[in-house]
Amino acid sequence: MRLEADLEWLFSRQRFGMHPGLTRVHSLLTRLGEPQRAFRVVLVGGTNGKGSTAASLASMLRAQGRRVGLFTSPHLTRFAERFVVGGELLPDDVVLRSLHQVRPHAEAIEASFFEIVTALGCLVFAEAGVQDAVMEVGLGGRLDATNALDPVLSVITNVALDHTEVLGNTVELIAAEKAGILRPGRPAVTGAAPDVWPMLEAEGADLWSLENRVRRQSLGWDGEQVVVRLPAGVELTFRTPLLGAHGAQNAALAAAAAYRLGVSPEAISRGAQTTQWPGRMEVLTVGEGRVLLDGAHNPAGAEAVVRALRDLGVGKLPLVFGAAADKDLSGVAAALEPVASQVVLTRARLSPRSADPAALAPLFPGHQVTLTESPEQAIAALRALGAPLALVCGSLYLIGEVRPLLLGTVSEERERWQ
Repeated sequence: MRLEADLEWLFSRQRFGMHPGLTRVHSLLTRLGEPQRAFRVVLVGGTNGKGSTAASLASMLRAQGRRVGLFTSPHLTRFAERFVVGGELLPDDVVLRSLHQVRPHAEAIEASFFEIVTALGCLVFAEAGVQDAVMEVGLGGRLDATNALDPVLSVITNVALDHTEVLGNTVELIAAEKAGILRPGRPAVTGAAPDVWPMLEAEGADLWSLENRVRRQSLGWDGEQVVVRLPAGVELTFRTPLLGAHGAQNAALAAAAAYRLGVSPEAISRGAQTTQWPGRMEVLTVGEGRVLLDGAHNPAGAEAVVRALRDLGVGKLPLVFGAAADKDLSGVAAALEPVASQVVLTRARLSPRSADPAALAPLFPGHQVTLTESPEQAIAALRALGAPLALVCGSLYLIGEVRPLLLGTVSEERERWQ
């Protein structure tokens, strides 16, 4: 019960919001004995695809025989999902014991939720004997808590408009913030478009761009066949279960990063094939039908999902949608609307940031729209349609509540802000 109280305390910190800056997290890591110095760090930033790129890279490093920690956010159903070691979730009690160590130091310096979680990740990875930690950047880059670490390599997947109220309202401003995770003279990999290269190159990193270096062939619902030509003159060929052109691109970025970290082409291929990334273009079999889950919460992410559906030969299908009220909801809806046959609007029950389903209805003019107040109601409405394939998309908090309903498992009942 004492350890559970620590977790309740941590989740209560979400309400205090985000506080960009590195002073507090540096102080917290110092108080904990600099656990981040026990392993190599790779930072993975960007607007979309950070998680699947990080998961692919971690899998490739494991295939090389490395003991790898994977730090991602947010979690879907269990807090411990944020800290994966050797491809396995750490037991809850291990994470909670480390959190108990962190709490007094975090309280002393008034650290934010994500600063605490970042330091906690470093501590559990050090205690687990991790050799490489693949750390997904939370927000932006320059002032994100993960940037207090000292990466041997950095990845910037892409740059698009998102979190404009914090990062700026142009892709150039956002790119400059994301470029903060790069280090002068150190290797870096990006899939960003050429228009933001000047912002990335300004940091002086040894930057490889994969622009026009990736070829892919769809394997249908089995994933993608990928060929990437590296600037070093090496060509890597592998399969990934990640779906769509964006899945192939993210796997290619991970492969380029892995190669620069000394992973062999054979291990890159093995690791790519065993990548798992729940809730992102994930297909679940439910009864006699299938449900595709994806956390596309900005226009670029939604457009990528629609392109993948077109590649897979999918015409129109029922859509369950819900997202945070502070997102570009009209842009996301405009991207998804062409593939929707019917629309079920809902909200993540545990997320106070969720948009009112009734406020989303005008974004889908001309569609049959069903309003629901919970994921449970949304899934019931979806089942009543009896479609062979449906799409559930929007907030990752929504995906985190829908997924256990479809799988018949249990999720944590805690309010979600971050």
